[in-house]
Amino acid sequence: MERGRNDRLLPGVFHLKELNAVQIRALDSEKTVIFLPGGILEEHGPYLPCYTDGYVNEYLVHHLAEAVASRAGWNALIFPTIPLGTGGANEIGEKYVFPGTYTVRTSTLRAVFMDLAIELGEQGFRWIFVMHLHGAPNQNKMLDQACACFNDLYPGKMVNLAGLDPIGMIAVIDAELSTEDEILAHGMDVHAGWGETSLLLAVQPGLVDPAYKNAPPQRGESWEDLSRIAHAPDWPGYFSMPAQADSAYGAAFMDKLIERYGSVLQQILDGQGDEFFPRYSLTDSSVNDDINQGALKEENRRRQIQEEWLKQHGLT
Repeated sequence: MERGRNDRLLPGVFHLKELNAVQIRALDSEKTVIFLPGGILEEHGPYLPCYTDGYVNEYLVHHLAEAVASRAGWNALIFPTIPLGTGGANEIGEKYVFPGTYTVRTSTLRAVFMDLAIELGEQGFRWIFVMHLHGAPNQNKMLDQACACFNDLYPGKMVNLAGLDPIGMIAVIDAELSTEDEILAHGMDVHAGWGETSLLLAVQPGLVDPAYKNAPPQRGESWEDLSRIAHAPDWPGYFSMPAQADSAYGAAFMDKLIERYGSVLQQILDGQGDEFFPRYSLTDSSVNDDINQGALKEENRRRQIQEEWLKQHGLT
């Protein structure tokens, strides 16, 4: 790491895990952007790694941090990725136990990010961006609440960046990069299908099982369709048509994500409120509402198991 006079760090991109206390204290808290990347461990079927979201988030953060460091006098400080999330896609079919999915309760996720928000706020940092691109509505609500806690308690801004919707997407199919026929052919591509397989082929091709080229379609046109597909006893853990995945599309879509999120980030640093931007939402159907409620019911069951064990051992 390059050092300046009086142990002050020169502007740049830094990884928190590599810094000591003196180096962290030397950062200008008014011109340091903290990135908190997330990466839910969630099944992505037989062809993609369960850390798919984490690889995408880390890639985005790397490029967004470089954009911050290009601002005169600014630093970007990247936290180690937090591999915690809630709302695995297996919940769509009420399959609450599924190899590859290792989630935490929504309240746990909120507590983790609230704890970090307070730590950072007490240390004087003023710009915090959570990049936890994962579509589960319950997760985004918790991250928004953690950010709101920071914003109420400290001067500065904490934003659930992936909770904003700069592209206007319901899934990883972009109308500007795809033909109408392609969009219709793939159906609702919300998880581990054509879009996400394309993204991983662009950023982590060595982790995509080549067998994706022969993946049977799991196509649906509505949440009702996806629920029916996911309830099948042999559902493989994905939707849409991963066999048609295209690394060139994945790279183009990733570039678009970087451009759009980068634009939002810069506008917020320049004083624009995050409420100006539309928020990502998948709560546009009664089926999706049922999925969310079912997930919370399962969370409550697991919470009761934990509380009963603690009570039995006198640990409450």
